[in-house]
Amino acid sequence: MSAAHHLPDILSPEFAANPYPAYAVMREKEPLIWHEATQSYIISRYEDVERVFKDKAAEFTTDNYNWQLEPVHGKTILQLSGREHAVRRALVAPAFRGSDLQQKFLPVIERNSRELIDAFRHTGSADIVNDYATRFPVNVIADMLGLDKADHARFHGWYTAVIAFLGNLSGDPEVTAAGERTRVEFAEYMLPVIRERRANPGDDLLSTLCAAEVDGVRMSDEDIKAFCSLLLAAGGETTDKAIAGILANLLSHPDQLAAVRADRSLIPAAFAETLRYTPPVQMIMRQSATDVEVTGGTIPAGATVTCLIGAANRDERRYRDPDRFDIFRDDLATTSAFSAAAGHLAFALGRHFCVGALLAKAEVEVGLNQLLDAMPDLRLADGHDLVEQGVFTRGPKTLPVRFTPVTA
Repeated sequence: MSAAHHLPDILSPEFAANPYPAYAVMREKEPLIWHEATQSYIISRYEDVERVFKDKAAEFTTDNYNWQLEPVHGKTILQLSGREHAVRRALVAPAFRGSDLQQKFLPVIERNSRELIDAFRHTGSADIVNDYATRFPVNVIADMLGLDKADHARFHGWYTAVIAFLGNLSGDPEVTAAGERTRVEFAEYMLPVIRERRANPGDDLLSTLCAAEVDGVRMSDEDIKAFCSLLLAAGGETTDKAIAGILANLLSHPDQLAAVRADRSLIPAAFAETLRYTPPVQMIMRQSATDVEVTGGTIPAGATVTCLIGAANRDERRYRDPDRFDIFRDDLATTSAFSAAAGHLAFALGRHFCVGALLAKAEVEVGLNQLLDAMPDLRLADGHDLVEQGVFTRGPKTLPVRFTPVTA
């Protein structure tokens, strides 16, 4: 193990511009790095990150979320463990799978996507990031919760501040203060809505959360508020980058775009490969409960461990030709790609596997289908180079496209 002085620092502009070459060197030569600025141990190989996420030997915890997440969300389900975590997860999970997702929320997803596309389908051009991807998942979540979409700008501002806080690896005090202000502002907005929904429940997700009960346990107003805050940030930021990412990857590989356009059943495979190739969340932190041996050395008990998803998902020990985007690859199973048995690490694994994975899958499938229907000859705008941005979360900065306007 070393401090990797010859590598671009994860806080450097060089790394932010393109982390993938650095990831490759880390995996090969320095799979365990002590990073002084973030006071964390960085791991980059698939087998090590997978081990942390699955945590079969109870070697890792989410105790460090006390300082990572709680300042902006309040105490969330991600910080819980054991029975407390299992019960809370059982309270919220049903809304994100099965009949609730299909019957109650799929129409919400379809309507919100269509409304956004209708605003530009007649124009012949759009920026998929600004006109669609950054708006779509937030609008869906607001509708699911029964909140006023007129407050979209506030929701977007809040989740942008939260994600900036979570990705504030350099410790910028202004970013920290903005994130902490968001917690106060969101609580002032949400708690009265939660109290009103308890008194007058409807058919929305917020009402469902208010009424949910497992083994005599119900969620408090603070529990629900924290979960809604987490849902807006995690469901907004990651899904918007996933939608922009899948389209950017397909536009960069016209033969695969043509295949998806001709056979829409390939969309889940394209999404799974996008999650592997350009995961929206590039890193997740855990805390070691004991001294743990990993490739390259020992992580001491009580240490912060930075798991590089973006590096692990391109590990040549796990995938053939990992730096190639290939929706037809046979070493990434689509059938399990949106479950806790996924072959990629973009949704984490184990007991903290992303509860909203199937919601994200539904949004991407609906969104991409509707975009391809509305823009049959969709193409990247002339002269535009695809540029990704972000270190903690990462995705296309803009995605300007051209197409023949639909006049019907």
